[in-house]
Amino acid sequence: MEYVTLNNELKCPIIGIGTFMLSPAEAENSVREALKMGYSLIDTANAYVNERACGRGIKDSGLNREDVFLSTKLWPSEYENPNAVDETLERLGVDYVDLLYIHQPAGNWLEGYRLLEKAYKEGKAKSIGISNFEGKYIEELETKWEIAPQFIQVEAHPYFTQKELRKTLDKYGIRLMSWYPLGHGDRSLLNEPVFDKLGKKYGKTPAQIILRWHTQMGFVVIPGSKNVDHIKDNIDILDFSLTEDEMEEIAKLDKEKRYYNRTDAQLIQFAGWRPQFEIA
Repeated sequence: MEYVTLNNELKCPIIGIGTFMLSPAEAENSVREALKMGYSLIDTANAYVNERACGRGIKDSGLNREDVFLSTKLWPSEYENPNAVDETLERLGVDYVDLLYIHQPAGNWLEGYRLLEKAYKEGKAKSIGISNFEGKYIEELETKWEIAPQFIQVEAHPYFTQKELRKTLDKYGIRLMSWYPLGHGDRSLLNEPVFDKLGKKYGKTPAQIILRWHTQMGFVVIPGSKNVDHIKDNIDILDFSLTEDEMEEIAKLDKEKRYYNRTDAQLIQFAGWRPQFEIA
């Protein structure tokens, strides 16, 4: 495994498994099998309603807790809940998480960030992050944080490389964790000729070339899948490296194309929605 070093000197694997859109049964199976085949980064969230399942998958994998980098996110409805962190840890079945995010810049998100800072100071979160904070939201948070985040999780892929956001991230050594890393199923990205060409050169699929691009950009990438074969393929990217010329060729694909465009109305909806957490 390869790692990135965070701005607090913690090390994080460059590739992990995401559990967005996975049912509890699927998440438990994917997490368990991923850990058995060499993964050590697991990403979940309150909103995915599969934290208990992820915790079971970690336990069933047989790995020691310290050998798993566990990431989760507080949902906006939890930002004003003083027990939100402890309740999240209880669902996961752990004493701490390696990375704790606030999930959306909705509701009283500053209070949510204060929960993260408190958890960090208490050792309940070894690193903290912000998810989907771009533009004016990260600009405002930048003036109010006591502890700078270690991570931001946002949409990123060769069509959308987050050039502007990375200017802010570079100032503080904040790492980017990519979601929609393969273009959210858009075949036009996967069918770009450069990925076919490089796939033939390195004996990899276009998806594997794109995932390797993420890691060489310095991004941490968390492709999700319930298909064990896909999970295995996704981590099989560490035995080759793209050249500088190849990275520059891929860079030409950037067209600032997002697949997800969140609206202010959605942020209001997010603040009013409460996850129906799993029963133990």
